[in-house]
Amino acid sequence: MVVYLLDGLIVSSGLATDLVNRGELDGEVAIHKTLIRSLEEDAKKGSGQGLIELIELKKACETKGLRFVVLGDESDGRSPAIAIRDAAAETGGVVVTADPSMARTCRILGIKIKEVPIRSEWDLDSIFKGDVLSLHLKEGVPPRVKRGLPGQWVFEELSTRNTRRNELELFIAGLIQKLYQVPGTSAFIEVDRANSTIIQYHDYRIVITRPPFSDGLEITVVRPIIKRSLSEYGLPKPLYERLVTNAEGILIAGPPGMGKSTFAQSLAEHYRSLGKVVKTIESPRDLQLSPDITQYSKSSSNTDELHDVLLLSRPDYTVFDEMRNEEDFQIYTDLRLAGIGMVGVVHATSPIDAIQRFTNRLDLGVIPSIIDTVIFMDSGRVAKIYVLEMSVRVPRGMRRADLARPTIEVKNFLTGEVEYEMYVFGERAFIVPVSTHSDVSRTAEGTRTYHLLNSILGKYIDDYDLRVRDGVAEVNLPREYMRVYVKKVQRRLLKLCHELGLELEIKTKE
Repeated sequence: MVVYLLDGLIVSSGLATDLVNRGELDGEVAIHKTLIRSLEEDAKKGSGQGLIELIELKKACETKGLRFVVLGDESDGRSPAIAIRDAAAETGGVVVTADPSMARTCRILGIKIKEVPIRSEWDLDSIFKGDVLSLHLKEGVPPRVKRGLPGQWVFEELSTRNTRRNELELFIAGLIQKLYQVPGTSAFIEVDRANSTIIQYHDYRIVITRPPFSDGLEITVVRPIIKRSLSEYGLPKPLYERLVTNAEGILIAGPPGMGKSTFAQSLAEHYRSLGKVVKTIESPRDLQLSPDITQYSKSSSNTDELHDVLLLSRPDYTVFDEMRNEEDFQIYTDLRLAGIGMVGVVHATSPIDAIQRFTNRLDLGVIPSIIDTVIFMDSGRVAKIYVLEMSVRVPRGMRRADLARPTIEVKNFLTGEVEYEMYVFGERAFIVPVSTHSDVSRTAEGTRTYHLLNSILGKYIDDYDLRVRDGVAEVNLPREYMRVYVKKVQRRLLKLCHELGLELEIKTKE
């Protein structure tokens, strides 16, 4: 009698039960104790589908009159895959698997196998047609796609039936099988952790999460990034010339899904077409680029390795997609200060927010050496461009000449107007919108003077009205706050007003 030893994928996906029901297993069905232990551990973490499928398999065997046995020893510390292979070698049994790596190893060891092909109801090339942006699968939820354009999309259900866990396991197993069938580097597992996996399959980025990291098995497949040339963006000629000749510390900012990576990809290809050496840092590597642009994986390396490789290889430009944590910003800064042109992609709700991601990490004086151009993306188009310039001057809103200090002007590139000023006052760095009005109130919080005064008042007092007009700072307070004002605020406020060349008037609200 043939002994069939089943691996974890065959059991948890429900394929083993289907094989028994179809009469394709006609011998003894064996489950190794290490596999049961593994399925039990998964159940404790919130993923109990494997044990459920194991129960269904046992019922199917009883119905078909097949012998269902448990064998092996779970206390020797072997992994289920190794234990199953060893048991098959000892008994002369057949390993039933849908895992290509298990099948290859068995062939090398001379172990008999029954490799099961997998068919999933979700075919990516069929789903990703027209304006479909992404596919979203989660157990207990109907399958959905995101349809539309960046910033203008809607969710659409593919069916009204909730997705089952075993269907998702089959889909994942099918993906793994396809990975082994694709030659070269167009399909690979980018990240493989205990509870999360990121796969790059041709142009698709596939993110898989499992309990306890997520509250259920979830798969997200993102549509290939649209390829656009830089000329298709209709950039103003001055910006185009700046990107080619002057810009070397570029930030591409915007909310998620607004076309930041697509623009970064276009810019990388444009620099390549100009004969520049271009490299990328990605996690995962999903930019669709020419073969002569080397793509480095941040998730498969560390900061020191990336730093050393890029410094020694000396690219003209490095595209960093996407910068998230402290180490990412440090790499960008170090490489830029070393003279390498940098293009960084960051999530931000406004262009000034992208700059502020650096002000929290760096001395204000070096920021213009790190960032010279900020491009803000909205719905797939370039919505705003900022440039940064350093000067020594009295910030707007201050009067005394002895308050002159290094000031970074953040200018609208197309109009030349200064929209923000960045400077250090006391021990704090300020990023303040520029206002042309002489009357400042809570409806116009844009001037430096207001923000400096507010930084003191707001620390101790919750309810007040502040108005700065014609060289006078007028503060209206409720009577109950006067004691707090006299004890904690008055001395500091008088000192600041003296430095700003302002008179101070304190009034109480009726």
